[in-house]
Amino acid sequence: MLTLERHERILALLKQQKIAKLHELVEATGASESTIRRDLSILEDDHKLKRIHGGASFLSRKSEEPSLLEKKTQHTTEKDAIGKHAASLVENNDCIYVDAGSTTEAILPHITAKNVTVVTNGLNIIEAALLQNLKVYVLAGYVKTGTRAFVGKAAAESIKQYRFDLAFIGTNGIDVSFGYSTPDPEEASIKAAAIAQSNLAYMVSDPSKFRQTSFTKIADLNEASLITIDYGDDDYLEELSEYTRVEAVKQ
Repeated sequence: MLTLERHERILALLKQQKIAKLHELVEATGASESTIRRDLSILEDDHKLKRIHGGASFLSRKSEEPSLLEKKTQHTTEKDAIGKHAASLVENNDCIYVDAGSTTEAILPHITAKNVTVVTNGLNIIEAALLQNLKVYVLAGYVKTGTRAFVGKAAAESIKQYRFDLAFIGTNGIDVSFGYSTPDPEEASIKAAAIAQSNLAYMVSDPSKFRQTSFTKIADLNEASLITIDYGDDDYLEELSEYTRVEAVKQ
C-alpha cells in the first residue's frame, strides 16, 4: 500500500470512530507498527490528527464536542483510576462541586467519606451521586442535549450562592499557553465560577487532552491542579508541572 493510501485509510478510520489504537491501524493498513508510528508523526505534523498513548485521535474542530455517551466509551480505565484518586481527596463533611462529564462521574463511586454534599450542573452526576447516598444540590438552567450539562444565565446565577471545599472540573483541552479550555462558552463560565468559589480546584483529565485547545478558555493552568494519568513516556507532564500542581496516577 502506498504512503498516501495508508494516510487516507488512517484518517478515514479516525473520522469513523474518533480514536484508533495502534493495532487497529496496523490491521487496517497491513503495515508494520514502526511504519504506522512514522505515518502518525507525519499526519500530526500536518495537523490532521493527534497522537495519543497507544494510537491516535481525530482532530476535531475547536467548537465541536463529543456527546456524553461518546465520552463514556473512551479511556474508561484511565477515568476510573483518575476518579479513584480524586475521591481519595474528599474528606468527611466536605461540600464539593462535581462538574458535568464522564471523568467527573467516575469520582462518585469511589467516595468513602461521610456526610459529603455534592453540587453539580451535570444530569449524569445527579444519579451517580444519589446511588452513593450523597446529598445533592443542582444548579438551575437548561440542559444541553450533548453533554447533559445545566448551563445558561440561571445556572450562572445559582452557582454564586455556593462555596466549595473542593471542585472537580472536566476539560477538553490542556495547553501550557492557553490553559484549560472547552468548546462551549456557557459551560466555560460555569467551570470558571466553580474554580473561583472553591478552596481547592482540580481539573480531571486523561492525557488525550494534552496539547489541545478548544474554543473557550476556562482558566490558566495555575488556577487549578491537574489529576491525570502518568503513562511513563510523556515529557509533557514535566512541562505542565512548571505551571500547575500535577497529581499523576501511575498506569
